[in-house]
Amino acid sequence: MIKFSAAVVRILSVGASIAFAASAAAQQDYPNKPVRLVSGYAAGGTTTLVARMIGQKLSESWGQQFVVDNRPGGGTLIGSEFVARSAPDGYTLMLVDSVHVLAPLLLKAPYDPIKDFAPVGTVASTELVLMLHPSQPPNNLKEFIAYAKTKPGKLNYATPAIGGSQHLATEIFNIAAGIQTQHIPYKGAGPALIGLVAGEVDMYFSTTATGAPHVKAGKIKAIAITGKKRSPLLPGVPTFDEAGLPHFYNHKRAPYGIVAPAGTPKPIVDKLAAEIAKYVAQPAFRESLTTLGLDPYAANSSEYADVLKAGLAWNVDTISVLKKKGVKFDF
Repeated sequence: MIKFSAAVVRILSVGASIAFAASAAAQQDYPNKPVRLVSGYAAGGTTTLVARMIGQKLSESWGQQFVVDNRPGGGTLIGSEFVARSAPDGYTLMLVDSVHVLAPLLLKAPYDPIKDFAPVGTVASTELVLMLHPSQPPNNLKEFIAYAKTKPGKLNYATPAIGGSQHLATEIFNIAAGIQTQHIPYKGAGPALIGLVAGEVDMYFSTTATGAPHVKAGKIKAIAITGKKRSPLLPGVPTFDEAGLPHFYNHKRAPYGIVAPAGTPKPIVDKLAAEIAKYVAQPAFRESLTTLGLDPYAANSSEYADVLKAGLAWNVDTISVLKKKGVKFDF
């Protein structure tokens, strides 16, 4: 056993105290330079919209720029890998959705969606709306299912990412409805929606936020929405329960939340979480979210960690069922 002199022990103790004090001061002073807020999708989708809302509020509150950095591709794997490998200092964050714990199960992810990230907190959750190109004859869910059954394998659907929640939802829908459709992946919700409007695809499970304006403009049809109640943005669109296909998509809450690289100091995580929770509690900010068709939802770091783990477990079970049903996830 090595014995140190009292003087050496004092020096080591003072050094540790100085290092701790410096670290604490740096965390208290956070942020003292611009912060990168990554989105794993192309600009134009709901994730980017939420990232910009949060980034703007944080910039205003703390006097440092929170710059949204779109890194689309690979079912959000490109952006997520970048963040997972970034320094855990609070200056690289990511706005993620339910795909965070889904894509790694279907693609070869170079990271672990739980172990390699520090959950910060959530902002909102959303539902999915089944939308059709206006050239499609059906005007409601029952008509569409009957129509699709006459064209097995001939109709196609868009997704904003391979292995994403919309991809999974559509395959679950195909089985529940007894139809066959072909997958056309895009690099983000914005491009996928443009593809639907342009008639490149026949159907698309869009988030309410990105799809509602196009529905109101008459550019696309909306025939059913997931969840237990109708959206205030699309009050004329029935839920799947109302439209005749109950409980087809019993997903766990799919929030939009902030994550950081694993190892990010807890004081920084807590500071970010507390600030974001303040925004979600503000009536004006909540109204901005609901106007986008989002449900304001604030969970702290610990609560968000539980949500991510539950979502991962649900996806594991769901993918297993789909594969047993013969669904192939070709990438």
